[in-house]
Amino acid sequence: MRPYTPKDNVQAKAYYTDRFWVAPRLPEEPIPEGSPYAEDLAAVKKACKVLNAYIQRGQLVIYINPQDNVKALAALKEKRGFEMLSEMSAVDFLAERGGFEVFYQILNLDEARRIRVKCFVEENQAVESVNPLYRSADWAEREMWDLMGVKVNNHPYLKRLIMPDDWEGHPLRKTYPLEGDEFAQWYEVDKIFGKEARDIIGPENRDPARIDRYDTERFARLGHEVPRGAPAEEVDQTETPVQYQEEEGVFLIQKFSQENSKVLDKRK
Repeated sequence: MRPYTPKDNVQAKAYYTDRFWVAPRLPEEPIPEGSPYAEDLAAVKKACKVLNAYIQRGQLVIYINPQDNVKALAALKEKRGFEMLSEMSAVDFLAERGGFEVFYQILNLDEARRIRVKCFVEENQAVESVNPLYRSADWAEREMWDLMGVKVNNHPYLKRLIMPDDWEGHPLRKTYPLEGDEFAQWYEVDKIFGKEARDIIGPENRDPARIDRYDTERFARLGHEVPRGAPAEEVDQTETPVQYQEEEGVFLIQKFSQENSKVLDKRK
């Protein structure tokens, strides 16, 4: 059994590099004077401090301080008719900026206008729940805490929504391993059989792309088909021809075969 490695400093090892292509930001346009969005912004400015505001893809985006999220949303809902919170979540900027960008997407149903309210929250900083304003925030805030680890104060029932209650870590953080960390690989083994069974059973494999040819259901390999549930020692390892239809094929449709297939060099 491999030794356990503490994961306390996994976030400290995260870093931002430019080795991956980064999509260019959408252009930020000024807010036209006298427009409905200008009036919406004025209502928010009366309630709290606005750090930045602009039009992006025809929508108003407002940046505020995280402690003012309830004030800003209350002003837009009560003064400007934004009655619906259609979406809210957080974006992981831990490696670059040490925190999360929390956003609230709200909708004015009568005038078909959308506004995105954003605030930046540091890793261990909490935001106030907007559940009293928008009931749709209930599960959204639970999911944000469960998968991203953004704390929400005064939520009526802040428990994990998708992961088990005793889960460790937050799987949607960019530093969370794609196949799970040490805890994830041993979670069900420890839960069902106990840690003493680790040497017997082995860690879980959470790679969805992996197919074990000695699986209990005897998955078939392309070109080496095997019967379902057949014992490994009875499997014929000779290669079988690849066919794209059943034995009888489909009536009035030409049969496809690997020999007659062609790979195009470039798209037509």
